Amino acid sequence: MSKPTITATPPSFAALAQVFFAEHLTQQRAMSPRTVAAYRDAFVLFLDFVQARLHKPPTAIRLAQITPALILGFLDHLEHERGNTVRTRNARLAALRAFLKFAGHRDVGSLHVVEQALGVPMKRFERPLLGFLSREEMLAIIGQPGAGWTSQRDHLLLAMLYNTGARVSEIIGVRLADVVLDGAACVHLHGKGRKQRTVPLWRSTVRIIRAWLRINPELGPTSALLPNRERQPMTRSNVTQRLELAVKTASLAHPRLAGRHVSPHTIRHTTAMHLLQSGVDISVIALWLGHESPTTTHQYVEADLAMKERALSKLQEPETAIRRYRAPDSLMDFLKTL
Repeated sequence: MSKPTITATPPSFAALAQVFFAEHLTQQRAMSPRTVAAYRDAFVLFLDFVQARLHKPPTAIRLAQITPALILGFLDHLEHERGNTVRTRNARLAALRAFLKFAGHRDVGSLHVVEQALGVPMKRFERPLLGFLSREEMLAIIGQPGAGWTSQRDHLLLAMLYNTGARVSEIIGVRLADVVLDGAACVHLHGKGRKQRTVPLWRSTVRIIRAWLRINPELGPTSALLPNRERQPMTRSNVTQRLELAVKTASLAHPRLAGRHVSPHTIRHTTAMHLLQSGVDISVIALWLGHESPTTTHQYVEADLAMKERALSKLQEPETAIRRYRAPDSLMDFLKTL
């Protein structure tokens, strides 16, 4: 007598999604809250699209229905209807891929469908040339601090951005305990994926920080180094707004700034380019900026026209006649004795 076959019921799409976010990302992979939030946003957009396309609530969706055609339709929707860039499109696709890889291990019966969906490629795009500022433009944007509290904070904010090349999320996350002013002055930055790095501080930056702390003696170790009026950390939009005002003021002395879009990331590029032009090794710059891949840092070499011109000057032009090598007399005498 044969034993009855026991078939395990595969998990539902909704159950897979819940385990993916509640356990896999947060506990097993220990991803940062920011990364989890990015994946969540991608998932919400995808489910809204699927619900409209399949006319089913998210709880009724099956994993087998996540076909390449459905994913491609979603990606086209992001680009053409929501106006997302190719970079954003690829980020959303990366989030879906992560879920599908996870789901394929939990629902083996749908593995062939998952493999087909994973075949949807990332979209290639032309990487724009990195924009950066001259040293004179950067110093004009940092400017001189006024007598007001906000002016002095903004002066420190811009000086710190230029000194460290930090991302906005990193700079607004700096606490007083992250700053070391005695001895080898430095700041500890908390980067993407919970990665930390230490960046040295220039003497001029140390002086600005000390002046800031003198007028803010109430700041404690856990306080944000750059707070808003409510003593909470500055927000991304707050940083962007203050930078726009500084650029507007600096454009009076440097009119070229008036027609440019200068973002906090532009300052990050500027720091990298100025380090490169000062002769700092590319691997050191990668550590300074917290780049995971050296190919990211090599973009700065590609963008620096001055470095290319110096390299070109070392080459002879095609129409230049090749000069014959003439050995010194002492060498000729030596060879004749052989």
